[in-house]
Amino acid sequence: MMDQDFGSVGNGQKRQPIENPCHQTKPLFRSWFQLLLLLCVVVFVLCYALSNSSVSWQTHFALQKHYKWPFNDKNKVYMSSHQVHPKHRHILIEIQTTTEPSTVQPVKTQYHQAYPRNYNFIMDNKEVCKQNPFLVLMVPVAPNNVAARDAIRKTWGKESLVQGEVVITLFMLGLSEGADVDKLQQENVQYHDLIQSDFMDTYLNLTIKTMVIMDWLATRCPAAAYAMKVDSDMFLNIDNLVIMLQKPNIPKTNYLTGMVMTNRPVVRSKDSKWYVSEELYPDPEYPTYTLGMGYVFSNDLPEKFVEVSKSIKPFNIEDAYIGMCMKKLGFTPTSPPDPSQFQAYNSKYNRCEFSKVITFILGPPQELVDYWTDLKKPGPPC
Repeated sequence: MMDQDFGSVGNGQKRQPIENPCHQTKPLFRSWFQLLLLLCVVVFVLCYALSNSSVSWQTHFALQKHYKWPFNDKNKVYMSSHQVHPKHRHILIEIQTTTEPSTVQPVKTQYHQAYPRNYNFIMDNKEVCKQNPFLVLMVPVAPNNVAARDAIRKTWGKESLVQGEVVITLFMLGLSEGADVDKLQQENVQYHDLIQSDFMDTYLNLTIKTMVIMDWLATRCPAAAYAMKVDSDMFLNIDNLVIMLQKPNIPKTNYLTGMVMTNRPVVRSKDSKWYVSEELYPDPEYPTYTLGMGYVFSNDLPEKFVEVSKSIKPFNIEDAYIGMCMKKLGFTPTSPPDPSQFQAYNSKYNRCEFSKVITFILGPPQELVDYWTDLKKPGPPC
């Protein structure tokens, strides 16, 4: 193009000497070449930057799509409870929490499947704690086990004023296939004592269930003095329990008591109901803990358990897991004033013996009703 332009300078005009066009063309050619080279460099830099930006945004979008992370107004990234479907809560969820991403390095936190704030309460009765109870009895029970709940309501669960102290009894439920939702709601309308969360209610999820109990106590009933996690198949002498807690030497904080278990080996047999793999719990022995049938604790502990559980890998032995929480907090379970009051099994019913204990493990719900009725009949038990 440049040669043609310079070869036809006007119509009929005399050409300039040959050397003049050559001298004019070389500097102009160099300037155009330099400009073109510079333009290529600029285009290359822009394409590279846009390419990196695109990859970055694609990665960011993929992470958002995979984890469904919500962002709050402080640019913190967290996993909210309703975003984990109950059927998938066996998966460990690792998230990153950042504040001011430009200046602070990300801090990794694990909200594992036993962390209770991964779950939502779908049935609640938080107003019951307006009574400022001295003691809250929390009973984990399967949604379909109405018989156990009714037996407790007829016996130790019906006591609302014991030794001058306000006591309330509540049942903790999860989700279960085949459970009649309408009947559960009707039951709660009648008794106002059901708490339900959206975890799957299975034996392997007892640690989740226990930690959800702790979360409920910490958030709904922090003013209570004491609480007890007590199984639904238990005989509970509620009078003896309150008398024990009223003793002046019973601590009001950092206190956990019951049937204390020490130096208990971890069961490694895969055929056992209590099997725990080395991957979940590598140590050969559990820390000191209280047997899960029924343990009592000062009500400052639930909040501490919830907080410290963030850093403790969960396993399926719920009472030993609470023992791990105590160990991590630097506390140790305490033997009750009279250890003989926390019993596991008995060979047969004896009115005198049942009048002295706090706990016994029973069989069918009707057994509880029968024993309680006999214990409360007129006349001295011994």
